[in-house]
Amino acid sequence: MNGLYADLSPTATIDSDHPAVVAYARNALAGISGGAVQKAVRLYYAVRDGIWYDPYQPFYKPEHYRASRVLQVGRAFCVGKAVLLCALGRASGIPARVGFADVRNHLTTRQLLDFMGTDLFVFHGYTEFLLAGRWVKATPAFNVELCRRHRVKALEFDGQTDSLFHPYNEESQLFMEYVCEHGAFHDVPTERIVSAWEAAYGPDRVRTWIRGFEAAGGRAGKHFEREDVIG
Repeated sequence: MNGLYADLSPTATIDSDHPAVVAYARNALAGISGGAVQKAVRLYYAVRDGIWYDPYQPFYKPEHYRASRVLQVGRAFCVGKAVLLCALGRASGIPARVGFADVRNHLTTRQLLDFMGTDLFVFHGYTEFLLAGRWVKATPAFNVELCRRHRVKALEFDGQTDSLFHPYNEESQLFMEYVCEHGAFHDVPTERIVSAWEAAYGPDRVRTWIRGFEAAGGRAGKHFEREDVIG
């Protein structure tokens, strides 16, 4: 399959042809008369603030990242939000793909740090749009309410420059450090993500997370937005 065509096509996970995804894109773009750049910007904010960031979502099956599921739940961590933004772009005729990087989060919460055992977030997800002939990164992970609580400027996106995490918060404390890039993908490499998590966090810890989700029907019972901010 041609690469550009692939980055416009739906997959089982990036289900850009799902009626709910198509409707969300249409509603987000209502009244807009601009081109692809303006559309991508509007879609970015519809995901950044329309879907709340939640690191306590299941992660070990492709369907956990499915764009239509993210819309239904209304919450997701970075990969799910990147997938939804990617799907909305494809639904709107904008070539899009998902990218991944390892990042070190210096301002996480005490509870999440205990849960993960580290401040290294492996396979953090973002979206890439093909705009004006080049790929532009967009990071819709943190909704504006969460950013205010963590004293970090909410990430903006203009469709022309990469939207990446700030290295410092508003008090000049270390916030987010990019450790390594894994590149961009047409679809979500779920098995690769789980394997990388096992290598970084330990297979026993990852299996414990999976057993917890299985026992709770996919719900962690945690509320990240209420946790104790470190820093």
